[in-house]
Amino acid sequence: MSSHDKMHAIAVTEYGPITNLQSMSIPRPPSPQGHDILVRLRACSINPVDTKVRAGIYDDYPDYYTRTPSLPQILGFDGAGIIESVGSSVTDFAPGDEVYYAGSPIRQGSNAEYQLVDSRAVALKPKSLDWGEAAAMPLTWITAWEALVERMEIQKGEQAGILIINGAGGVGSVASQIARRVLNLPVVVTTASREETVAFSKDVGGATHTINHHNDLAEEVEKLKLEVPIKYIFITHTPTSGYLAPAAKICAPFGKVCSIVQDKEMSMYGTEFMAKSLTFVWALLGTKPYYGVDVESHGRILRELAGLLDQEVVRCHCRQRLKMDEEGVREAHGIIEGGKSVGKLVLEFA
Repeated sequence: MSSHDKMHAIAVTEYGPITNLQSMSIPRPPSPQGHDILVRLRACSINPVDTKVRAGIYDDYPDYYTRTPSLPQILGFDGAGIIESVGSSVTDFAPGDEVYYAGSPIRQGSNAEYQLVDSRAVALKPKSLDWGEAAAMPLTWITAWEALVERMEIQKGEQAGILIINGAGGVGSVASQIARRVLNLPVVVTTASREETVAFSKDVGGATHTINHHNDLAEEVEKLKLEVPIKYIFITHTPTSGYLAPAAKICAPFGKVCSIVQDKEMSMYGTEFMAKSLTFVWALLGTKPYYGVDVESHGRILRELAGLLDQEVVRCHCRQRLKMDEEGVREAHGIIEGGKSVGKLVLEFA
């Protein structure tokens, strides 16, 4: 095998600590078939899911580790780069196109020079963003969009409010933008406790109000004296169970509570969940690619997002950039696991 058939990647050699992330030279992906395209990466990003997969504790799917690529596994969902070649069923893209996407949870990821991805989940890169900014957007935006629009079914212009737990996080800071700037909700409340995160959630995130998650959330919301009821609650910070009782207190009758974070100790009994006829729903970006359902929707969501970004309706939440190498990927995992990151962290190829 010649050097042209190899690529540089950062992969996990065995599930466990950050030191198991290793720089290596491995075979390039084969030529794309069917709906696949081969992308040469220019940037990628790290999400909390990457740290859980690396640690061997990711259990959003009961059979996840039996369906992942064999070790060494390349992590990374978000990617932005240039198409090298396309499969025979691809009609919307051509070599040389600049694209961005969130990949599949059970295929090799974006922490590499090249990646095979399903073209139906891909869109042309927003013209107004650089590579790193483009790579910051897909996973968090699709997750938030599916949660608010598809799972909670929030209607544009509803006279209702939403409470978003962890407003300065990667998902929270785009969910608040969707709620305020796309769905035009009159009240978007986020949780934030530090001066930096409060400012970020209001400025970039578009939140109308912030409350301190270290205090009693129901009391904090009551103090706001809102003119519309909180009908929706979006939990983006672990553990879900820690927010269920206050969510039941805060949420208006027939409201909806959605979570994207893991928790095995779920209890709604004894709260207002039943009394108010509340709905609880999970949102998981990987469901569609994992089960092969409605995969085209991810491409559509990203095409719409590109327009919103280029028209400056919404803003990119990229706040930190590192080099895409072993040191950079390891540092990024450490930052994410530290739990204090604001917005998104991206890795850029030299």
